[in-house]
Amino acid sequence: MTTETVCAHCGGTGWKIVERGGLSGAEPCECASANRAGWIKEHAGIPPTYASASFDNFQLPADNPVARDGLANVVLRVKGFVREFPPRDKPGLLLVGANGTGKTHLAVATLKELLDRGHSGIFFDYQTLLDQIRSGYDAAAGAADKEAYRSALDAEILLLDDLGSHRVTDWVEDTVTAILTHRCNYGKPLIATTNLLDPNITGPMVDYTDAAGVKVYRRNLADAIGARARSRLFEMCRVVRIPEMEDYRVRMRR
Repeated sequence: MTTETVCAHCGGTGWKIVERGGLSGAEPCECASANRAGWIKEHAGIPPTYASASFDNFQLPADNPVARDGLANVVLRVKGFVREFPPRDKPGLLLVGANGTGKTHLAVATLKELLDRGHSGIFFDYQTLLDQIRSGYDAAAGAADKEAYRSALDAEILLLDDLGSHRVTDWVEDTVTAILTHRCNYGKPLIATTNLLDPNITGPMVDYTDAAGVKVYRRNLADAIGARARSRLFEMCRVVRIPEMEDYRVRMRR
């Protein structure tokens, strides 16, 4: 049987009595703030796999100095976003990189740092969010599905992982555009990750040249979410590209 610790300052009420200028009054106890931060983090939807993700345990490659320097610079830029939050110019952060480069770890570490400061936010896998929004139209859908769209619109901070991973349809394009437009118009912070590159970041991305000598270009971000949503995303986000290197998950298991 566990024993619950009661705050010695407020007796568990969340308020403490203070005296100023001979007058007594009540003010929020420090424990209330700590408890609120813990509750917010617990309900932020962060997957168990990333529950312990932080900047402190983000591993840089030990055997590749070039990759190590490149990734260290990425971490500094992401920490800069946290330090300046909320940024005056762009309230969002977009992490772009190939699979296994540590994008989600850094995104979650960013969200958790902001939650520890008293902000609130929610994590959504891109495909799961779209599935929940679609399910929410069903009269028999659960409360979580019905609230998914509203949460994506109104959460103080939205973390959207693996942006563009869903098959493109008109409904997907319209839904993503609506979410990004709303958050952009109201200055609501977004943290997003994607493995889809963009010509503005990389230049033209040729996948291969066919037998007739015609260049076939790689699928890019605008192809996946639509040109309008892509425009909104770049309008509201600082873009940080993560250099390609050894799979981050492999590195973490060593």
